[in-house]
Amino acid sequence: MRGRWWQEGVVYQIYPRSFRDSNGDGIGDLRGIVEKLDYIASLGVDIVWLNPIYASPNEDNGYDISDYDAIMDEFGTMADFQALLDGLHARGLRLVMDLVVNHSSDRHPWFVESRSSRTSPLRDFYIWKPGHAGGPPNNWKSVFGGPAWKLDPDSGEYYLHLFAPGQPDLNWENPELRQRVFAMMRRWFDRGIDGFRMDTINLISKDQSFRDLGADEAIISAGAPYINGPRVHEYIRAIRTEVLDRYDSMSVGECPGTTPTTALDYVGFDRRELDMLFQFELMELDYEGGDKWRHRRFALPDFKRCVERWQRALHGRGWNSVYLMNHDQPRSVSRFGDDGRWRVESARTLLMHLLSLGGTPYVYQGEEIGMTNVAFPSIGDYRDIEILNHFAEWSSSGRSIEEIMASIHRMGRDNARTPMQWDATAHAGFSAARPWIAVNQNYASINVAAAEADRNSILAFFRAMTAFRRAHPSLVYGGFELLGAEDRECFAYRREDGSEALLVALNFSPKSIERDFGRGLVPLLSTYPPSGSQGWPAPTAGTAEGGSIPGSASVSRAAASEAAGVELRPWEGIVFAAG
Repeated sequence: MRGRWWQEGVVYQIYPRSFRDSNGDGIGDLRGIVEKLDYIASLGVDIVWLNPIYASPNEDNGYDISDYDAIMDEFGTMADFQALLDGLHARGLRLVMDLVVNHSSDRHPWFVESRSSRTSPLRDFYIWKPGHAGGPPNNWKSVFGGPAWKLDPDSGEYYLHLFAPGQPDLNWENPELRQRVFAMMRRWFDRGIDGFRMDTINLISKDQSFRDLGADEAIISAGAPYINGPRVHEYIRAIRTEVLDRYDSMSVGECPGTTPTTALDYVGFDRRELDMLFQFELMELDYEGGDKWRHRRFALPDFKRCVERWQRALHGRGWNSVYLMNHDQPRSVSRFGDDGRWRVESARTLLMHLLSLGGTPYVYQGEEIGMTNVAFPSIGDYRDIEILNHFAEWSSSGRSIEEIMASIHRMGRDNARTPMQWDATAHAGFSAARPWIAVNQNYASINVAAAEADRNSILAFFRAMTAFRRAHPSLVYGGFELLGAEDRECFAYRREDGSEALLVALNFSPKSIERDFGRGLVPLLSTYPPSGSQGWPAPTAGTAEGGSIPGSASVSRAAASEAAGVELRPWEGIVFAAG
């Protein structure tokens, strides 16, 4: 299976609240995105994924939806949405919306009616249970902290919320609820969108025994009674037949707690469910005991084995999605690279890695200029509900403020949610007013305007790399062979699809290294700029000569001498044509 637009595309994720404010209220909006459409198109991406833009009270920044058919007031109007959609399509770009149907807002009319009475006709649209032994129905915990059940005093029953109390879980066991969701999805496709990213979609089926979570089961784990539940594949196949198959669509599901084996149940070419999914194994490498707030160091071989496992397991059987960060994760250069001395070099190498893997790559706003984590000094500077709940929970346990803040600085979701850094003017050119969350103070040096003026910038390389990927289909469809699995400095792999073989060599260290990958390698692209600081020319498809990026010192030596040894400078990556 190959040739679908979503297979060969690169996705650019936009967090609308933090992208660009067009009306001076400090909140990003749809018209702000419209203002930047030419910039987005210039990146060489093909698909834009928007985080939720629906009406919402914003207890969880739009992931608590009160009206699936309306635009959030802060973001604009349906006319603004249409202008954005038309502008994207006019530039040859596709639009993917966020679909949040594991839960709604507690202010959604469905829930308002559901909680009005035990006999309400919509009572069964949500999951209501009587208490047990004077407490909640079971011991399930919320992802955001505390119990996953909230008592409704008027009816005397508890409702389930796996996330915030303002995000009650929908009951997919109810066939009328499912049909209403399908109808809503079709309305958005009829408006002209191209696909959906489905939030926590593998949580929509709950084990109807509602058993307790075992002592050895993490809140988000493969065996939890609300993950990969008994009817989840039935429900997703219904989404496929009732909605997705009626359109030229793309679907990607957020699926925590999946392994390469269980992932194939969702994205296998023979399954007719999702086109691809987001897995979390790579994102959890630095979790201590499954807890994101407890940090553990991991070695490069761990990272490599995780990438290899997913690349090999799905090749030819299903479709991968690949990412290094998103709105829920820290900044990739701060987490997997070096956001200090080697920020520029490591950011370019991480982008080369991301865009040289099989599957569909996802790039998050600001990743293309190497935006970094933020370290706000006070908890009052943060806005994310998960961070605030974490701070309260750990503070009450007696942990030091320094330890708590260090974990927030390292892993907090607001790292990715500070405003996009457009230029060195006030508020980073994001807004004329004070933003809803402060900008990262390094915006004066890390911003789009500065990157546009520098032909050797991360942004310039990113554009060269998206063009390079487009010119070399083996990076999209080829097989994956890991080289030097235990090497703690170099990440090297072959990508081959029958018509072309490429070798990707990435130095994940702050020193020069040399490795022997055999003879006959022809250098095509380096993350270090060509000599003379002329920037990266757009590569062309076809021959190695036509696709080469000349000028890098190490590339030139390798090409001229035909030597077996390849030198990689600190945090340098090179793609070679391989025999």
